[in-house]
Amino acid sequence: MTPEPHSLDRGSAKPETSAVQLKSVRQVFRRRMDRLAETAIFGVSFAVISIILLIFVYVAREAWPLIVGTASGVTLRSMLGVPFEWQPVSVDPRFSVIPLVVGTFKVTLVAMTIAAPLAIAAALYTAEFAPRRLREWLKPTIELLAGIPSVVIGFFVFIVLASWLSETFGLRFRLNGLTAGIGLSLAVIPVIYTVAEDALSAVPREFREASLALGASRTQTAVRVVLPSASPGIGAAMILGFGRAIGETMIVLMVSGNAALMSLDPLTPTRTLAATVAAELGEVVFGSDHYRALFFIGTLLFLITTVLNGIGDRVNRGLRRKLFGAL
Repeated sequence: MTPEPHSLDRGSAKPETSAVQLKSVRQVFRRRMDRLAETAIFGVSFAVISIILLIFVYVAREAWPLIVGTASGVTLRSMLGVPFEWQPVSVDPRFSVIPLVVGTFKVTLVAMTIAAPLAIAAALYTAEFAPRRLREWLKPTIELLAGIPSVVIGFFVFIVLASWLSETFGLRFRLNGLTAGIGLSLAVIPVIYTVAEDALSAVPREFREASLALGASRTQTAVRVVLPSASPGIGAAMILGFGRAIGETMIVLMVSGNAALMSLDPLTPTRTLAATVAAELGEVVFGSDHYRALFFIGTLLFLITTVLNGIGDRVNRGLRRKLFGAL
């Protein structure tokens, strides 16, 4: 006997129906997991941003009395005006932060002057000229320098480098802005190198091939094609390095001389904003003018970093539009 036609249809329809239902269940499960992951990522991002904002609000709140003026007459205007002196524990306390700002940018500029050319040149060599085997250990080795504690770098500069510079060049001050800038450059080089090398490696290979096909040498291609094409990433590396240098504490605390002098001479002792907070906050009287002034310095560091990041983002966007057209 032959089976009825309708019985065959029912038997073949069951596997198809089960497969469709299983596929539908999987799609629903994936959509729910995607939504869960999106919610988790948003929650983590929101938490991180909220913590940063709360830290800024707390620091700014502690410095707020300086905006309206304290009982002893210390105001925001006096902290930014003459006399340009930072003497918080003297008989006649003076809280001008201008010498600290000058010292911060002086040391940072010395560090960037040394670190930026070395780091970018090393990144260009690694991305364009280094053999593959050399590149495999060269980049990780330089990146490992970022893991060295800043106190170790400061100790090396304090014991070895500062003494050698003083004896070799006959410097009047053993600890000064120059030694602090050199030590700071050792901490900044890995940051600039890592980001710059990634930007150079990300340049499309077609750019190099087109340049070589037109008769340019490898050096001309690297300098005139690859380097300009990676300029947005290199700009970001410079901004990150600049921010790292401004916020560094231990190196400048150990080897800058810690003298809040209003001088642009890098061979004189100096003091930075971050080093001042680290050196004085542990012994300050809670709620005093000195206490408020240190929190104002913290607020100032926040603002400087924010402005630098904004400028860097604007510059990078402009470079991207110029090189690659509208975003």
